[in-house]
Amino acid sequence: MKQVIQNFKTGELYVDEVPMPSISKGMVLVENKFSLISAGTERGTVKVGKASLLGKAKQRPDLVAQVLQNIKKEGLKATLDKVKTKLDSLKALGYSTSGVVMASMDSNGQFQKGDRVACAGQDYASHSEIVGIPQNLVAKIPDNVSFEDACFTTLGAIALQGVRQSEPKLGDNVCVIGLGLLGQITCQLLKANGCNVFGIDLSPRLVSLAKETSADEAMLRGDSNLLATADNFTSGHGFDSIIITAAAPSNDPIELSAVIARKKGCVVVVGAVKMDIPRDPHFYRKELDLRMSCSYGPGRYDVNYEENGEDYPYAYVRWTEQRNMEAFLKLISNGAINLKPLTTHVFDIIDAEKAYDIVLGKVEEPSIGILLRYPEENPNKTIASVKVNNKKIQKVNAGFIGAGSFAQSYLIPNVKSHGASLDTVVTTKGITSKNVAEKFGFNQASSNYNDVIQNPNINTVFVATPHNTHAHYTILGLNANKNVFVEKPLAMTIEELSAVEEAYSKTEGRLMVGFNRRFAEVSKSIKKAFQGLTEPIFVNIRVNAGFIPKDHWTQNPELGGGRIIGEMCHFIDLMQYFSDSEPVKVFAECINTDNSKIKPDDNISIIVKFKNGSIGNLNYLANGDKSLPKESIEVFGGGKVGRIHDFRSGELHEKNKQIKLKSPSKGHKEEIQEFVKSIEQGHNSPISFQSIKYTTLTTLKIIDSLNTGLPQSI
Repeated sequence: MKQVIQNFKTGELYVDEVPMPSISKGMVLVENKFSLISAGTERGTVKVGKASLLGKAKQRPDLVAQVLQNIKKEGLKATLDKVKTKLDSLKALGYSTSGVVMASMDSNGQFQKGDRVACAGQDYASHSEIVGIPQNLVAKIPDNVSFEDACFTTLGAIALQGVRQSEPKLGDNVCVIGLGLLGQITCQLLKANGCNVFGIDLSPRLVSLAKETSADEAMLRGDSNLLATADNFTSGHGFDSIIITAAAPSNDPIELSAVIARKKGCVVVVGAVKMDIPRDPHFYRKELDLRMSCSYGPGRYDVNYEENGEDYPYAYVRWTEQRNMEAFLKLISNGAINLKPLTTHVFDIIDAEKAYDIVLGKVEEPSIGILLRYPEENPNKTIASVKVNNKKIQKVNAGFIGAGSFAQSYLIPNVKSHGASLDTVVTTKGITSKNVAEKFGFNQASSNYNDVIQNPNINTVFVATPHNTHAHYTILGLNANKNVFVEKPLAMTIEELSAVEEAYSKTEGRLMVGFNRRFAEVSKSIKKAFQGLTEPIFVNIRVNAGFIPKDHWTQNPELGGGRIIGEMCHFIDLMQYFSDSEPVKVFAECINTDNSKIKPDDNISIIVKFKNGSIGNLNYLANGDKSLPKESIEVFGGGKVGRIHDFRSGELHEKNKQIKLKSPSKGHKEEIQEFVKSIEQGHNSPISFQSIKYTTLTTLKIIDSLNTGLPQSI
């Protein structure tokens, strides 16, 4: 299918063929008919992409701070590699479309094939022929509303939320500062609500358009009569509310709002403007109410609402994102909103670059609403895979299911560097798989996992998807008699683990889980020093893991499984490695807290007893400070002590001497090397299935111990 793409590294903008997206539970697959270019938002996005590295840094100081923090943790080289991977990415543009449902997996059965719908969401409702949209960001289009008008719905919902924040009453005097597309729609909404509307903008053309379509009065910001006219418009009282829909780097919209507002008036900020709030004389003496409007309404930036499909109760949250979309569509249907005067250009998708030339000012044409149209004739529209290269197949021929940041930083580069060939990469979004395929040299990009599982040329499958799918794809790979490397965790339930064990027992393929820390050079050195010890050892691990909010996908019980399953398995595996024994019993306690932001079991103490008498103690903490190194590991036994400091250095203490140990990495490179070598040389997997099974089982028993308050046998 065709999609508008921007290369974030070079800034280049173009239309390319990418695999169509795939959908999962709670999503709707839609064939686009039209999409709207939101000039203000997309102009800013494209300009960031076109900026130099220094320019990007200046515009995103928050990301610069993350980079500096990462350098402290992982070192300069590893951080630079991550940054290069992030920058060398393809960005989807657009967030407001209309089309026809091709398939739906929404949990309510609300959408059926053939339904006409409007779609919203950055990275979802993109400028592409087919899109996959979370169910709460889809709204049905009334029969008398055209696709052209319906593609304005997202922007309409943003405007509607801004209006709701101002709480306008019949007969209120309302000023709209900024008469771009968002401001023009806002004026129409206010007029439909029975308000007296006054518009202000820097553009004579937009001022004239507002007068013609919706505003009772509109003026240029630089007009010397502006304040006097506004005063007369409100009979000397000032505006009941001011809605700022402008995008401006200056503080002028805020300062002007304070001047023209009535006492106890309301100022609502919808657009991206500077917000240095001058206390005197107006905000303080008039007791002005300053409000922010958050995009399309309640639900925005809430992962549970937008991505997990959990709706808010109608009685308690009357207007959500989706309900605002539905309300705007109804206003179009009733004739209260007229979008025809706001549509200045319509381009076919193949001519999208011409549209962006206008948006970016390369071509000087009066414009406001620019639409992209999606013709029917593209025969490649529904193809799930795209050929990218035709490179020679090696003895280890790999396919990747999932290719997020971790896979791109630690898995794919190491697979490639150790001589394996990269055949097919699969992600749910076609633009992602195409980007990864081009970046790393895969032969094929796809959105269908069967292009890996059923490909007879692929003998090794790497699974790097969300945790809840790990067991599923592992079983499919094993059943296809392929070697499988799955990122941790292997499974999220006992039932999944049993199913994986059954599939493994019937295959000739190898199974490996990404427990990388045992492969770090410092771990190997300590293991060697304790080799042959006949007495039990004690392994003490402290992890300053850092806080992760509850709405992060890894914390979702159904998607990520939480940090016990998703992260602590690393350290159970490390205990097994050092003790050279199987765990037999586990006991865990976590903190108790009334703080709703804190997940108690992210702060936990775990004791593991091993068959040979060894003990492992894990203190995993999320309530510490980032300045403390993340991981501290100590191994005691036989008159020796081995220590690891965040896998950057270590020591071995024996015979009253200290031997310093180097640790250049956490073992990601080495684990891939060992796995690839085992396939090439016909050896067993670097970690036995029995060990992998016991690690997974122990993490599940930790949860049982917390729930029961009792030690659990393994």
